[in-house]
Amino acid sequence: MSTESEPPKVQEEVDSSSQSISKKAAKKEAAKKAKEERRKEAEAAASAASALSIEEEGPLANNYGDVPLQELQSVNDPQTGKWSEAVSGREWTEVGALNGSLKDQEVLIRGRVHTTRPVGNKLAFVVVRERVSTVQCLATVKPDSVSKEMVRFVRSLSNESIVDVIGVVSVPDVEIKGATQQVEVQIKKLYCVSRAAKTPITIEDASRSEAEIEKASKEGVQLPRVNQDTRLNNRVIDIRTLANQGIFRIQSQVGNIFRQFLLSENFVEIHTPKLIAGSSEGGSAVFRLDYKGQSACLAQSPQLHKQMSICGDFGRVFETGPVFRAEDSYTHRHLCEFTGLDVEMEIKKHYSEVMDIVDCLFVTIFDSLNNVCKKELEAVAKQYPFEPLKYKPKTLRLTFEEGVQMLKDAGVEIDPLGDLNTESERKLGQLVLEKYGTEFYILHRYPLAVRPFYTMPCHDNSLYSNSFDVFIREEDVIYLRGVNKSGYVTGMNSLPIVEGEEIISGAQRIHIPEFLAERAQACGIDVKTISTYIDSFRYGAPPHGGFGVGLERVVMLFCGLNNIRKTSLYPRDPLRIAP
Repeated sequence: MSTESEPPKVQEEVDSSSQSISKKAAKKEAAKKAKEERRKEAEAAASAASALSIEEEGPLANNYGDVPLQELQSVNDPQTGKWSEAVSGREWTEVGALNGSLKDQEVLIRGRVHTTRPVGNKLAFVVVRERVSTVQCLATVKPDSVSKEMVRFVRSLSNESIVDVIGVVSVPDVEIKGATQQVEVQIKKLYCVSRAAKTPITIEDASRSEAEIEKASKEGVQLPRVNQDTRLNNRVIDIRTLANQGIFRIQSQVGNIFRQFLLSENFVEIHTPKLIAGSSEGGSAVFRLDYKGQSACLAQSPQLHKQMSICGDFGRVFETGPVFRAEDSYTHRHLCEFTGLDVEMEIKKHYSEVMDIVDCLFVTIFDSLNNVCKKELEAVAKQYPFEPLKYKPKTLRLTFEEGVQMLKDAGVEIDPLGDLNTESERKLGQLVLEKYGTEFYILHRYPLAVRPFYTMPCHDNSLYSNSFDVFIREEDVIYLRGVNKSGYVTGMNSLPIVEGEEIISGAQRIHIPEFLAERAQACGIDVKTISTYIDSFRYGAPPHGGFGVGLERVVMLFCGLNNIRKTSLYPRDPLRIAP
């Protein structure tokens, strides 16, 4: 074939290709146009239906409906629509504030549709939930306010939709078992602010206790059990349960009292970097990364910087912030990222001054939770039953040697210069509870070999240190069918047992730079990577000490929960980095 015949063939192929692209573009444009037409038809149909409703019902049609987006765009004009007109100028009442003192008063509330229950064509019950509180509302056909169509609208609401309700508070003669508030709201107006699609897990299933599941099983009914993985994969739904709302409000209160108490004791709140050049605790359990061509780590604690702040004459400092640990710990009590509550302070004479702060701080936190968070604690206990923490107004203190002796007297052999393992901690917690009647205590004068490099040795025995751990009870778990790598229950049920678990670690620090460098080298730490830290002690450093505690662990143990993922809003462990 001659070369002269080739150009026309190439041109034909180009033309064919162009025609194909044109056809695809035209097809795409046609589909887009058809979709737009369907949207307009739907809007027209909805508008017609709305007009028909108003025409048929007259003013009663203004008492309910879906709130248009236009009305939710922070418009100040109450004439924008029926919802705007209905709520304008009214005060909102929280569901948790509804009680008998409001009888016969008209209120405006907002919440999620927890459940709906129709009773014929003229009556519908809807339980509205706001955070840890629920209230039963009734839509009953009334000539002056509620039409059959409005009852039908209430019945059509999907669970988890957000609604505004205007109604009159009434007090029934019998106990309301399906709601926290012992009043009812007789609905006069109801508007849907946001409709919810069908949720991947239901609040009812996610709120069910193990006791309910086991009771139903004995009666031959298999109720759904939402496992930990499923909960975390659908966390935005899971944290809506009353128990989870309680847990994270309790957590908020712990952080709040931590801050308030320390400020009242003349502490200064600081914020330290989480990107550092070297390991802050020593060891290999660090997340390493490249920092503009330099080797860096995510901070295992604010330890080095809070000590530097003491050398900078702040006197007493504290911080609430993220802590990162790259340990491959597949247990129910370890996370790769958690919230650290850290404290550092000058010591005037003795490291017991630091323990004094720990004592008063945590007794104050516990007292506050019991007094302020009663409703939240009840919500948690309903799904995850637990006994109130036993603690004393003045926290018990034992030396490490005394603890070892208690274990030996109970037949437990332990290395007097080694650390306590989980079993030893558990046993010691049981012994302390039996002998002293407390589940919260301090163990101090730990062996130096098991503490970080910056820990001050004891003056009378260099094998021991001026350090301490604080223990609190734990509702640990015996799994009936085992546990997977993430510490998630894979079997049917779990049984709680009481043990003691270390939640706070603290000590007096070494403030002499030469001694500090010596201890760092002895612990295998490259002194060059912490030279800035060591140098900060060369210009005059006061004796000082401090402690750190994980916020999630405090809440987990106070509430007797069996998995720290329950107290981490969006947990990060060796297998999870989402959501």
